[in-house]
Amino acid sequence: MSELNRTPLHGLHLELGARMVPFAGYEMPVQYPMGVLQEHLHTRSQAGLFDVSHMGQVLLSGPSWEAVALGFEALVPMDVLGLADGRQRYGLFTNDAGGIEDDLMFARRGNDLFVVVNAACKAADIAGMRAGLPETVRLEVLSDRALIAVQGPRAEAVLAGLDPKAREMRFMDVADLSLGGTDVWVSRSGYTGEDGYEISVPEADAEALARLLLAREGVAPVGLGARDSLRLEAGLCLYGHDVDAQTGPVEASLAWAVQKLRRSGGARAGGFPGAEVILPSFGEAPARRRVGLKPDGRAPMREGVEIFDAVEGGARVGVVTSGGFGPTVQGPVAMGYVEAGQSAVGTRLWGEVRGKRLPVDVVALPFVAASFKR
Repeated sequence: MSELNRTPLHGLHLELGARMVPFAGYEMPVQYPMGVLQEHLHTRSQAGLFDVSHMGQVLLSGPSWEAVALGFEALVPMDVLGLADGRQRYGLFTNDAGGIEDDLMFARRGNDLFVVVNAACKAADIAGMRAGLPETVRLEVLSDRALIAVQGPRAEAVLAGLDPKAREMRFMDVADLSLGGTDVWVSRSGYTGEDGYEISVPEADAEALARLLLAREGVAPVGLGARDSLRLEAGLCLYGHDVDAQTGPVEASLAWAVQKLRRSGGARAGGFPGAEVILPSFGEAPARRRVGLKPDGRAPMREGVEIFDAVEGGARVGVVTSGGFGPTVQGPVAMGYVEAGQSAVGTRLWGEVRGKRLPVDVVALPFVAASFKR
């Protein structure tokens, strides 16, 4: 793994006994001595600390908020201009074919836009932004900042114990806080379904801040393994698995992310890549749809398992895109795409595991209800 990138917390991960694996071009902790199962349950009951410094952080600035926001709206089907200062929104980069190039978070900081993109896509995302933004909008890659997430029911007490302003924040708020004497950019968000915060911190201060947070009551380090099972239980997509460049927002059950004023008939309809494909899809039934899948039994159905409409013979009607054991629900959970006619909650289907078809039911997402502070 000598050719892989390392985050500013690499030394701390090794000190804490992490098992390191390659992920999106980085050497990242997949688990610590506590183990994936207990790390998952600890995050649901107390608080987990995650190193997400491999993700891309970008700051867009320009002559005015309107210039920055409208420039970015040419790349995403979201309402950027209407975003209030100190608020964050989920977004999608789309392509000319109507597919999703990446999912992302963007936050307004005064007249600037702070954008966080997935690690595996960040080079392409940054290139796409450079090519698609007007010359008046400046793009700065924040390669000198780390990103730390604290997730779980104790997250508020942990951060508020260092800066009381953290308690006042609600889901998707962003604010400047001071944690242990370090000035940081904080959003009340995360990708576990739990209440929590994501903290952008200068890389020189990242390890000291991580140690300070880990010293607080109830905080434990958590790796990629539990991060994946937590987001799966929360019904959240993993780019490159549940959504990709060939998947549109409507079939991905992400239509909610496209605000009405960017849809047909809206005040700023269209004007983003793939609009001529995506906008008509809101008025049409998709051929397939992303759904929750609950295997009937203890055997997990993992990515790639094909879904059929009969225990024998029948037709292939879908595929699992994410699957595994859900520690909170104490059983296997999965997400995938099935034909629209088979996507109703309660539909019994069969997944083919090692040559044997096992029953699986279409269920509502999420498997574990979100506990965001709204």
